[in-house]
Amino acid sequence: MPTTTAQSGSINPNKAAFEFVQLLAQEVSAGKVELPCFPDIAIKVRKVLSDEDVNLDLVVRVVGSEPTLAARLLQVANSVAMNRTGRQVTDLRSAVQRMGLNTVRSAAIAFAMSQMKKADELKGLEAPMQALWHRCSGTAAMANVVARRVTKLNPDSALLAGLLHGVGELYILTRAHKHPSLFADRSIYETIVRDWHVSIAKALLENWEIAEDIVQAVSEFEDLERRHSGPPDMSDVLTVAHLMFSYQEFPESIELNMQGVAAADRMAVDVTTYGKIILESKDEIRELQGALGA
Repeated sequence: MPTTTAQSGSINPNKAAFEFVQLLAQEVSAGKVELPCFPDIAIKVRKVLSDEDVNLDLVVRVVGSEPTLAARLLQVANSVAMNRTGRQVTDLRSAVQRMGLNTVRSAAIAFAMSQMKKADELKGLEAPMQALWHRCSGTAAMANVVARRVTKLNPDSALLAGLLHGVGELYILTRAHKHPSLFADRSIYETIVRDWHVSIAKALLENWEIAEDIVQAVSEFEDLERRHSGPPDMSDVLTVAHLMFSYQEFPESIELNMQGVAAADRMAVDVTTYGKIILESKDEIRELQGALGA
């Protein structure tokens, strides 16, 4: 097993991994799971939107207090996915009204997560954070389209589920930054991510009071054989959207990778449906992903 040499001597990656996993377990059990360097504005927006009867003027004032976020909201509101009429909005109030509060929440979280890679505390993680964010924003845009075109589920909720499906990985990445020996053997790090990202994501999202169906989707989307009765649910949408985004550059392999996927069967998504969605929604997905800060 490879080792990393530090000033204190040779470090065994297995020992470092064991200690790191113990730390993760302690943080999850204690409920101390919060993303480092998470911008205050996203926390403010989350708190304001926790009131279902919140006044629209208050929402506009809060999001308008951060000019970069306000500009991002205008960009999202005018994207093809949100602007069905083709009429551009130029004021924040109109943008919020068009988007709805769920999408405002999503855009604020997207803004915060994309801004984290600029934090001095996380310097050196720019590349892996950007790669992860590209996948999250792309899956979010795809989930929004899939929910709207293939199901009766709320596409705004699907957007948020897509954005948040990698939040557990993001947390592990930011915490592992202080334990460089974990990167000595990539397989060790990937095993930790595989085993822990779901429980961490669930703890984070419950702290944030995210809707239960979204928490469930983030927890279950990797289970390709998951069975349930009734119509497709948010977990199904996220499973299919994640697969579709992952293989959009390899359309020849999508049919093989959809085989045996219970969610795809429930939603009747086959290679023909996939090709049609990609062809007809490619610009929409790309524009929405860009508006989310990818």
